[in-house]
Amino acid sequence: MDQSFLLMLSNLLHLHNHLDPISSLLSDTHSSTTSSASLLTSTSAAPLLFFTIASVLSYIASTRPATTNSSPPATTSASEFSVSAFRALSTERIWSIEAPLRDAQWRSSYGLSYPVFTTVVDKLKPYIAQSNLSLPSDYAVAMVLSRLTHGLSAKTLASRYSLEPYLISKITNMVTRLLATKLYPEFIKIPVSRRRLHETTQAFEELTSLPNMCGAIDSTPVRLRRLPTDLNSSYRCRHGYSSVLLQVVADHKKIFWDVCVKAPGGFDDAAHLRDSLLYNRLTSGDIVWDKVMNVRGHHVRPYIVGDWCYPLLSFLLTPFSWNGTGTPGQNAFDAALMKGRKVVEEAIGLLKGRWKILQDLNVDLNHAPQTIVACCVLHNLCQIAREPEPELWKEPEESGPPPRVLESEKSFYYFGENLRQALADDLYQRLSSR
Repeated sequence: MDQSFLLMLSNLLHLHNHLDPISSLLSDTHSSTTSSASLLTSTSAAPLLFFTIASVLSYIASTRPATTNSSPPATTSASEFSVSAFRALSTERIWSIEAPLRDAQWRSSYGLSYPVFTTVVDKLKPYIAQSNLSLPSDYAVAMVLSRLTHGLSAKTLASRYSLEPYLISKITNMVTRLLATKLYPEFIKIPVSRRRLHETTQAFEELTSLPNMCGAIDSTPVRLRRLPTDLNSSYRCRHGYSSVLLQVVADHKKIFWDVCVKAPGGFDDAAHLRDSLLYNRLTSGDIVWDKVMNVRGHHVRPYIVGDWCYPLLSFLLTPFSWNGTGTPGQNAFDAALMKGRKVVEEAIGLLKGRWKILQDLNVDLNHAPQTIVACCVLHNLCQIAREPEPELWKEPEESGPPPRVLESEKSFYYFGENLRQALADDLYQRLSSR
């Protein structure tokens, strides 16, 4: 209530007590019933005068506009995220802040340091400019990054930035589409160059003692917050919730060099692989890795590794068994292979830990794939820039029988089976001779 009104009301009370002390409203010696009766039976005009004036003042106070000193909390909160506030932080103050403090602040708000943020903005700015967006490019990118890193809904972000939810969704869709299409070819690349392929296989060999390994593959369901009811069955994953399936291949630095989002969560890993462009390119010989080694008379080209949910193929090696029931050489090979595969597990954990929107995706199904791929691009940017790694998101344990081999895969399977055994024998011999 307005302070000036309270002051006037207090003065009226004292005036009433002075004019008619018998029916004092401030007296503690009468009960509420007695006070009301005394007011009604009083012969003085003071009570009537008091209530008449008080009623008029109350009406005036209720119709007065709010003063500028009592602005609502929403306005104050929104001002913190306004264009002018962002501009003051990003241009006037940013270089006066020490780098560790500055970058920690930006990571907390946008999931990455200020230098990486400016890299993203600089690469997207020409494309955003073509969209005739009324907001500055860096402000729009910051808005979307805050949504991706904190998992905020369009409605929550709209109230924070004082914009309409549909506009937040439109900006999110635009920025994630640009990340998933324009920046994908630059930051998600298959390691085919001689230098990068050598670096990758050398690092994996140091980690696992297995030669020519160039990546690890895995899939993860990305939970969907909303989904049409008629689609629930095909999108329900093995963990019991609606999702889409993300397939990634990571190198030793936990950088993704292939990303695929094509299947509902109800698909298994093998089916998703077979529907991917990577599978088609590997089976057709479209990808040529210029690095061949000889192991026990077998020509070993670069290969990726996966768990028992994937088919054994010449370019994709899997464990002999999931419970250590093989020979000593086979068990040693399985242990080495799973060391290599662990990098992709951790890469997925980092992805979902850094971009929390992937823990419960709150975008329309049509925009889910580009949002997921956009987060993968941002993940690679952070890994390349050696951003601090957040706490890993823990995935539930996988289980299930190995997939059957398709008729079209039999030649790849037989070659992969012989290659895996040769690598196991070679590894066991080297380990035994130490």
